[in-house]
Amino acid sequence: MMKSLVLAAWILSALLSFSSCQERQYYFVNQLMNWDDAQRYCRAHHTDLATIGNSTDVKQFLDIVSSTDKNVWIGLYSNINWTWSGEPNSVGSQYRNWESSDYDPDFILANQFCVCIGDNGGWWDYDCAKKFPFVCYNARTNEFVAVDEAMSWSNARTYCQQNFTDLATIRNITENQRVQTLVPTGYWAWTGLHRDENIYWSDQSSFGFRNWDHKSNLFGSDTRICGATSEARSAKWKFLPCQTQLPFVCYSFKVMRRIVKIKLSSTVNLTDPVHKAQLLKQLQEKLNESASLKFVEQPKKDKKRTEL
Repeated sequence: MMKSLVLAAWILSALLSFSSCQERQYYFVNQLMNWDDAQRYCRAHHTDLATIGNSTDVKQFLDIVSSTDKNVWIGLYSNINWTWSGEPNSVGSQYRNWESSDYDPDFILANQFCVCIGDNGGWWDYDCAKKFPFVCYNARTNEFVAVDEAMSWSNARTYCQQNFTDLATIRNITENQRVQTLVPTGYWAWTGLHRDENIYWSDQSSFGFRNWDHKSNLFGSDTRICGATSEARSAKWKFLPCQTQLPFVCYSFKVMRRIVKIKLSSTVNLTDPVHKAQLLKQLQEKLNESASLKFVEQPKKDKKRTEL
């Protein structure tokens, strides 16, 4: 009988196709709150602040926020943790010399995690993949060393570590002036300052799908920034200070029920509850499906006698 059950489960798994994706249902909340209060509200009344995981979610999200042209909170956030390459286990020097406190770091397209210095001594956050000359530090001679070869930040760090000590760490205005003199006129040069991406969804969903707006994301000295979007920007994402008061969007998962009719070719006696339970267990394991499965029996039709 067990062989028949296995055969039946194999037949069922070949005939049935289940989707493991759950569809999100969005809810626009027209109340002004900061990001943390909006998160608490969504978790209390729904599942969480909105996660947008694919293009289908974007379309459904836009339908919900079509009634407003305001920015709204979503569940996106990022932790800011600047560190120096030569001091990986600490926050390193707190000295900063951004080009403009009003415009940098600006985190355009949420893709600028490395810092370069200009020939005027000002700092810029920039895409780490861009190629610039760079400045290394030599601990043996206590000197900064200019390398006039354009490399990505990662390759520049490797070069400095292999040939000197590391990319330059700048701890004060005096060291900044020393490094500035090594930057070719009209160019930028990589320093050792950088940070990890650290971008997350509130519900800890995987961060694979990306839909960034081509805008600056100013965060100054903030250690965390929070995600917002709007219908006017086609639901493309940006970051704002988390204490900003905005309406917001929550989500819950839709409960999806599907009834699939199959014809079972086996010797299994489905009137036996033990056999039915074993078959369902095998089918659940084969489909690797989190949703619960059960048999739904059709009511028997009454047979009508036809008299000739």
